[in-house]
Amino acid sequence: MVSRVELSDFTPALDVFLGQSAYLQLALFESLGRAAAIAPSTRAKALTGVVATSTLERHRGLLAEIERQSGDAADLMQPHTGLIDDFQRRTGNGDWYESMLASYVAAGLLNDVFSRLASGLPGDSRERVVAALETDATSDETSIVAELSLAISADPQLASRLALWGRRLVGDTLLVARAAISASHESADDERLEPVFTELIAAHTRRMDTLGLTA
Repeated sequence: MVSRVELSDFTPALDVFLGQSAYLQLALFESLGRAAAIAPSTRAKALTGVVATSTLERHRGLLAEIERQSGDAADLMQPHTGLIDDFQRRTGNGDWYESMLASYVAAGLLNDVFSRLASGLPGDSRERVVAALETDATSDETSIVAELSLAISADPQLASRLALWGRRLVGDTLLVARAAISASHESADDERLEPVFTELIAAHTRRMDTLGLTA
């Protein structure tokens, strides 16, 4: 069995981590808002609203921690806007099905990364941040998988389109993951990060497999 890579070895400074993760959750929330507007059914719109609410709660939890640290949320998030906004431009222009796949595989992968990085944060911050990042994450993924699985069963051609979209997502998602892992860590070179990314790609493949899609 391959040993689990300890991402806590790469945890950045608390203020860097909070700024990056808080802005990511805000950007993901904005994408879900756009997805809700193009949902193909009332049930799909309701599901999108539930996932968006969870995402906003994660963002609020991170803002609360910034306030506890007497930080300015806008100032801490600003350095990370360029990369994350570019990620959103690349991955946020699909239809509802593509948007929800992105929420499942891309946002899911990034939430995993930040939760594991958070295990290296100091003191009480660690527990509060991990709790914030894990807010309803499992139930959201289960709901998305159920809805997308129904849609794929009803329209087999959708599977091919979503498989292609999932393969496109992984590269852009790994760029954001790398920025999170290497933030303020000169030691995070490609050789040290190789097993990290091998594990992340394997996690992406497992998520795609759950939907019966080829990664």
